[in-house]
Amino acid sequence: MKNGIEIRWHGRGGQGAKTAALLLADVAFKTGRNVQGFPEYGPERMGAPITAYNRISSDKIRVHSNIYHPDYVVVVDETLLGSVDVTAGLKKTGAIIINTPKSKEEIEEHLNGYEGRVFTVDARKISVETLGKNFPNSPMLAAAVAVSEVMPREKFIKEMRASYQHKFAKKPEVIDGNMKALERTFDVMEEAIEAEKMSLSA
Repeated sequence: MKNGIEIRWHGRGGQGAKTAALLLADVAFKTGRNVQGFPEYGPERMGAPITAYNRISSDKIRVHSNIYHPDYVVVVDETLLGSVDVTAGLKKTGAIIINTPKSKEEIEEHLNGYEGRVFTVDARKISVETLGKNFPNSPMLAAAVAVSEVMPREKFIKEMRASYQHKFAKKPEVIDGNMKALERTFDVMEEAIEAEKMSLSA
């Protein structure tokens, strides 16, 4: 797909991977892009592995299949690394982002020799500190946008605030918590991206 990116999400039922993919599609659409956001339908029971997808492009999207060679993979639950080949088809020019408190070096041995960029973020910690509960999808959504650079941070934050204000009109504390989660994750990811650039230029 020219002039666009493809993202594959891996999570478990109830963790919000599908919601994150749909939110990303909605926000990207509001910035004038052509988008797709859809889950791979299967037994979506609580805790079962699920997959969701995004296509985001400045051109009209004519493909309607699942994504087999994504530019980016987002893993919302690191326990999937032992049972799902999350790097299958992932382009070496892309990146994988994993929700884990472990370092990049600790997690690489579980990625089947993937040679592209690897990022880790403790979405559980960020979520608990900002929302009071473990809702990893908001931090992982911000991490996906930060690493893929699919849209500028300011535009993403603005559109997400508008989306949350519409969705949680009667729960301002939920809006504030989610916005803090997005901002904090962006800070963490921008620091990681900068550190990667420094190590590559050293």
